[in-house]
Amino acid sequence: MSKMKKYISFLLILFMVSSLRAQNVYFTRNAEIQFFSSTPMENIEAICNSATSVIDVQKAKLEFSATLKSFVFEKALMQEHFNENYVESHKYPKAVFKGDLIGAEKISWSEPGEHKLQVEGDLSLHGVTRKVKAEIEFTIHKEGINAVSKFNVKPEDYAISIPDLVRDKIAKTIEVNVKANYKPFKR
Repeated sequence: MSKMKKYISFLLILFMVSSLRAQNVYFTRNAEIQFFSSTPMENIEAICNSATSVIDVQKAKLEFSATLKSFVFEKALMQEHFNENYVESHKYPKAVFKGDLIGAEKISWSEPGEHKLQVEGDLSLHGVTRKVKAEIEFTIHKEGINAVSKFNVKPEDYAISIPDLVRDKIAKTIEVNVKANYKPFKR
């Protein structure tokens, strides 16, 4: 075989491998993250519709990244306090999660179906990284993958101090809900 044919064969194999790899990666730029704090004094809710997330089903890895300033509150003053006083988004602009999908090898990611898995990983927020474990419900369909999860976060675990004046207005544990619609990643 000539050198040119070997070179072309090598490029074709490389292209096929990278194409197969791309089919194992799913991506979204508009994952929704919502958090909710309920107390007798006041409910606080915020939503971000622009989180970025990637699932690598072959490696059983999941990552999320959300810009903290993208969370929208019902009241502008709450949003201002959230960014300036609590999460200090000028110093710590993002929340990032990187984790492993436990049991992902048992799923046929190319066949439609519903599956519940655990995800375990590191959530970095406000300059602090802590282990988080949550259940995720995946719905696999021909266009991609939908994911839904719910877990709790304690602000004190992330060195987010709540002033005494408003301590009774913010729950000690915040409920976080995540929804994402992934499409196959195309290079």
